[in-house]
Amino acid sequence: MGRDVIIACDFPTAEETTAFLDKFTGRKPFVKIGMELFYSAGPDVVRMIKERGHKIFLDLKLHDIPNTVKRAMAVLSRLDVDICNLHAGGTVRMMEAAIEGLTRPDGTRPLLIAVTQLTSTDQESMERDLLIREPIERVVMHYAERAKFAGLDGVVCSPLEAGKVHEVCGKDFLTVTPGVRLAGDSAGDQRRVTTPADARALGSDYIVVGRSITGAADPVAAYEKCLSEFVD
Repeated sequence: MGRDVIIACDFPTAEETTAFLDKFTGRKPFVKIGMELFYSAGPDVVRMIKERGHKIFLDLKLHDIPNTVKRAMAVLSRLDVDICNLHAGGTVRMMEAAIEGLTRPDGTRPLLIAVTQLTSTDQESMERDLLIREPIERVVMHYAERAKFAGLDGVVCSPLEAGKVHEVCGKDFLTVTPGVRLAGDSAGDQRRVTTPADARALGSDYIVVGRSITGAADPVAAYEKCLSEFVD
């Protein structure tokens, strides 16, 4: 799979999501469905967006005991999404159980990626709140290595870490990178952020862009700008 821009559809309702996607009359963007929309509208919104022709990254970040995650992934596998994720902090055993649950009887499954450290986490908060005192890059690489060992397809990480992840885990191990903003846009609650052009130079495979597109006066133009910087 080549580089692509994923739009974070972090809307509270299916109606707002539909109104936003209606603006895209040409190319159907890859979209991310996160907790807010999924908890509001449920599996039906996933089916609706898929029927409209979009690829879907279902961003629910599962993190629980292995058997619970396995059973939850078995349910999600029926939604025909393209990417699912979980927290690498749940251990290799949990990640292996997730793959078991996600794999359908015919052997197919969505791509499965692991969150290393959230892009809202920096060194200070990781040490203070999580009692992890290793350098954040070393922590991210360790989590990425464990995800690869468990059989996952890639990780969620900052664009700043994407190149190093490829060095450690191989060029085919996917890096899906949130924390991307068009130049001049606010970083919000993100800490480790870049522009689409910088993310491309740093080695990201997919960038996840939210407010720079969804909050733009012309979302389609903002999306096309992200594509031109990152893909074209």
